[in-house]
Amino acid sequence: MEPPQDTSENPNDVVSDDDSSPENTNPEGHENPTTTLDPPISDTQDESSDPVPDEQPQNTHSNPAEPGPPARRRRRRKRFFTELIANPSFPKNRRPSVSGLAKEMDTEALIAISVGFPVDSLTEEEIEANVVSRIGGREQANYIVVRNHILARWRSNVSDWLTREHALAAIRAEHKNLVDAAYNFLLEHGYINFGLSPAVKEAKLKSFDGVERANVVIVGAGLSGLVAARQLVSMGFKVVILEGRMRPGGRVKTRKMKGDGVVAAADLGGSILTGINGNPLGVLARQMGLPLHKVRDICPLYLPDGKAVDADVDSRIEVSFNKLLDRVCKLRHSMIEEVKSVDVPLGTALEAFRNVYKVAEDSQESMLLNWHLANLEYANASLMANLSMAYWDQDDPYEMGGDHCFIPAGNERFVRALAEDLPIFYGRTVQSIRYGIDGVKVYAGGQEFCGNMALCTVPLGVLKKGSIEFVPELPQRKKDAIQRLGFGLLNKVAMLFPNNFWGGEIDTFGHLTEDPSTRGEFFLFYSYSSTSGGPLLVALVAGDAAIKFELMSPVESVKRVLNILRGIFHPKGIVVPDPVEAVCTRWGKDRFTYGSYSHVAIGSSEDDYDILAESVGDDRVFFAGEATNKQYPATMHGAFLSGMREAANMLRVERRRSLNLSDKVSNNIEKCDSLNKLFENPDLTFGSFSALYDPHSDDIGSHALVRVKFQGYKLDSGHLFLYGLMTKKQIIQLSEVNGDGNRMNLLHRNFGVKLVGRKGLSDIGESLISRIKAAKINPNAGDKS
Repeated sequence: MEPPQDTSENPNDVVSDDDSSPENTNPEGHENPTTTLDPPISDTQDESSDPVPDEQPQNTHSNPAEPGPPARRRRRRKRFFTELIANPSFPKNRRPSVSGLAKEMDTEALIAISVGFPVDSLTEEEIEANVVSRIGGREQANYIVVRNHILARWRSNVSDWLTREHALAAIRAEHKNLVDAAYNFLLEHGYINFGLSPAVKEAKLKSFDGVERANVVIVGAGLSGLVAARQLVSMGFKVVILEGRMRPGGRVKTRKMKGDGVVAAADLGGSILTGINGNPLGVLARQMGLPLHKVRDICPLYLPDGKAVDADVDSRIEVSFNKLLDRVCKLRHSMIEEVKSVDVPLGTALEAFRNVYKVAEDSQESMLLNWHLANLEYANASLMANLSMAYWDQDDPYEMGGDHCFIPAGNERFVRALAEDLPIFYGRTVQSIRYGIDGVKVYAGGQEFCGNMALCTVPLGVLKKGSIEFVPELPQRKKDAIQRLGFGLLNKVAMLFPNNFWGGEIDTFGHLTEDPSTRGEFFLFYSYSSTSGGPLLVALVAGDAAIKFELMSPVESVKRVLNILRGIFHPKGIVVPDPVEAVCTRWGKDRFTYGSYSHVAIGSSEDDYDILAESVGDDRVFFAGEATNKQYPATMHGAFLSGMREAANMLRVERRRSLNLSDKVSNNIEKCDSLNKLFENPDLTFGSFSALYDPHSDDIGSHALVRVKFQGYKLDSGHLFLYGLMTKKQIIQLSEVNGDGNRMNLLHRNFGVKLVGRKGLSDIGESLISRIKAAKINPNAGDKS
């Protein structure tokens, strides 16, 4: 018998059963209690990542039959009100396509919509990238067709690298400029030619345009950091990733569980691909040859006594729940129109309508309604009392379409493949990020890492905690958004059993509770038997229960879960064995996250996601992660896409800086050339010295410009010109001295003149040059007064 382990230092990975490190005590410092259960039960703690087998489970299937009651969508869905932002769709007056070409264009447009492009307009990023010469009109319409075609062509075969020539093949030559614009945009923003296929990985080992670029320090090796790093490397940047844990992945963590001849891979963090249409993680799965398992919609619910919920009551309460949400929707519409800044808790509004319309008044109905509320708290990782009524579902219009899916053997397969060959320094907890006009310095583990730019991908919980010092401080606008936006909690109990006693016909089932305050405690179970490789059940803990869960011992947690399961299955004559291993997460106590994922809290709005995404320090420090993605927050693909977004932003900034530097160099060259032309006809020349006088004055004390020519084989051009500002009298005295050496001594020691390059001349010197130049162009303007 092994004692359970209750740790909270880095709870998103699992401690090995024989770990005797001092961290393996609970937060209060008590010794871990023993248990009558035989299996090892543990809290999660981050150490080195256990390898997860690549073998695909034998019973994985992508389109299973769905026997039993009618399908009920009880997954993490928030799609209720989408009226604030219109969901993209084809224009209503569009006629049905007749020709094959028109049908193909429709298909390509649908693919573009699935990845987030609007139907007949440009994205903000496309406008910023100047993909067309003017907004609107025929050029834009043609560009959209070309862009959609290139995107669809690569999506049809994501294993190959789509070249510019292949993109141009089906487009008339007259549109080559549009092909170039669309191809460059899609490539640089990570819409095509990304991922993990051999052809794509090989092509991305070098800069796509042959240009070597700046150094970037990336803080965090989660999905956003890994994706950004791979994209930046392909753009010619040099990157280094600093990760506080001893593994990559961040909030994506797969734990290998085993015992008594069974083995399974449990996703303790991000686990479900929420919508497969257009999802970049779906692209990775295709490239890696991973079959997707659709999460089936059948989700039976069970009362506290283990009996199944009456189907008619279940349906009636589900309809009533949706009507409550509709009424809240109408309320917020009128409130936003009348008083722009009013916001109240979503839970308060729902409870008020529930009382007014007398919804769910008997015991079973009340438990059912509370189950739906717990499911909503799961979707948002928050209590209903903390959610903004006005904006809690602002991301619904952008939700990825298609099935919700599991990945066989866990999402860490993505992480390990993305982390391959990247320069990641583990165990480097970042304490400080300092930034200025010359670049950034990141301090971690007693080391200093310097770069031209930095990308901060830490979770919102870490920013809220202030774990990282920013010097100078972040702008108040960003600090306010960090505090306003919500960051909540979801926890899990993963249990590996000796056999699958719950059956293979369902992927989810739910449990109701009489106490509203514990409605989120083990309210939903996910079966991973079809994808994990073994009989694995995961119980979810949401809302207020998720917070209290972290104060409960893992032994007590597993006992409660087993009591629920035995209450459901024992009356059916099904024996529920003890698990061979169980793991409890503690995301709230994890010092690398301090929570699970973001939500729109009261007083916040979708704008705060955009503010979090803004760079600071004149584009020196950038930010990525799910909490910076307004369209896809709280999702793995949201983190992925934010990494792509910031890589594109960094490329844009680097190009702008390079262009500005080139302009400065060109400007300096032009200035030097212009000055050299003035010295072709100096007022006085002697030895290596020549001088120009102020054309507006004959005064012996007026300013004059002296130029000294230095020659040497070590100089690139064979010579070097330096300049100094003197009086006309000093110039004449200098000309009367024999030898350049003596003249230099007189210049420095007696006159105190310091020679400088062209850029080092003072404003007085620049003004003198302007007067001399004007006099050369217009001799009459130089007449002495």
